[in-house]
Amino acid sequence: MGLNREDKATVIAEISEVVSNSSAVVIAEYRGLTVQAVTKLRAEARKNGVTVRVVKNTLVRRAVEGTGFAGLADQFTGPLVYGFSADPVAVAKVLVNFAKDNEKLVIRGGAMADYVMDVEAVKQLASMPSREELLAKLMATMNEPIAKFVRTLNEVPARFVRTVAAVRDAKEQAAA
Repeated sequence: MGLNREDKATVIAEISEVVSNSSAVVIAEYRGLTVQAVTKLRAEARKNGVTVRVVKNTLVRRAVEGTGFAGLADQFTGPLVYGFSADPVAVAKVLVNFAKDNEKLVIRGGAMADYVMDVEAVKQLASMPSREELLAKLMATMNEPIAKFVRTLNEVPARFVRTVAAVRDAKEQAAA
């Protein structure tokens, strides 16, 4: 049974809100996937902060009108699953990694603000480190000079203690 006009307007509003909070959209054809596989995909997406929706293409086309993702609208054909996320790498990783394990899920493309990506661009995006990994590397890089400075400061009293211990050992040997 189809959606009535009010339900369609509600779905368009929901998708518009999701799109406005997203920095990337990835689309994939899910023809032939089992319910269990789609459930597994949704669970993996939820765990990574990705919104995965199966919605009528015409409704998504209306929801992305006037946004940076409008260039992707000509690819909205066939049974598609839409992945949305504020972290562009997360959405690409979730769908590309799932497609590796399930050949029935075929990545069709994606978009970031005013940039439409082909399949290869989506795969390259998925191979990048995640936001958390990049932040961890940045913090390690920023922390290293401070840690080196602390080690240098700590070396002065440690060297003094070793020198005093060497003098004491030398005096003990001379006395013996």
